[in-house]
Amino acid sequence: MQLEGKVALVTGASTGIGGAIALAYGAAGAKVTIDYLHRQEEAQQICQKIGSEKATAIQADVSKLQDITRMVQRTVETFGRLDIMVNNAGIEVPTPFLEVTEAQWDRQLAVDLKGPFFMAQAAARQMVKQRKGKIINISSVHEDRPMPGNAPYCAAKGGLRMLTRTLADELAPYQINVVGIGPGAIATPINQKTLSDPQKVQTLLNSIPLGRIGKPEDVAALAVWLASDASDYVTGTTFFIDGGLMVQAGSL
Repeated sequence: MQLEGKVALVTGASTGIGGAIALAYGAAGAKVTIDYLHRQEEAQQICQKIGSEKATAIQADVSKLQDITRMVQRTVETFGRLDIMVNNAGIEVPTPFLEVTEAQWDRQLAVDLKGPFFMAQAAARQMVKQRKGKIINISSVHEDRPMPGNAPYCAAKGGLRMLTRTLADELAPYQINVVGIGPGAIATPINQKTLSDPQKVQTLLNSIPLGRIGKPEDVAALAVWLASDASDYVTGTTFFIDGGLMVQAGSL
């Protein structure tokens, strides 16, 4: 029960990585706010698995400051504090660079960068009062690794990388740790199109030294450790969890 007595808020937590993190936090003893946008039924199912007295689901759009403020306030009102903030909500709409529209760019950056910025700000204002907290940004290997045909997503994740490092420095005097998790290929709904194509799956597997696609639970296990007191001396870096994708070099 590494997180006993702690309160966490996980965005985009009705499915995929966010859902796995919420469940893992509940199993580790934390009380959890589960943010969702459209998938109310799935969010409620996760609450039920954690336990109604330890979890609550809140509908909120992380691209809207009003929703962000309301969600953090309700979390503190419900559970009395906020110790762990996980910025997981994200979207990905692969589009050739020459075809990206202004609306696509604005929406991608609003969810994947503006959202984490203001979620972290709202959470940190509460954590400053407590003089301790953990902010975990779910980034991607593509904060470092180019992905042609997905420029807005890569730009957002690259921005999240520097946001993580800057906030880690600025919030350190308050004992608030800010870290990133950079998943590689993980079997989640956002990757369903790729995962349903055997040829694409094989191409992907050929680039992963460990030879398998990751599971949301792989990421959740890391997120539990980063949220716990055991990681108190860790801040300002991204932990890549990718089966070796980032270091795959191929043969000469």
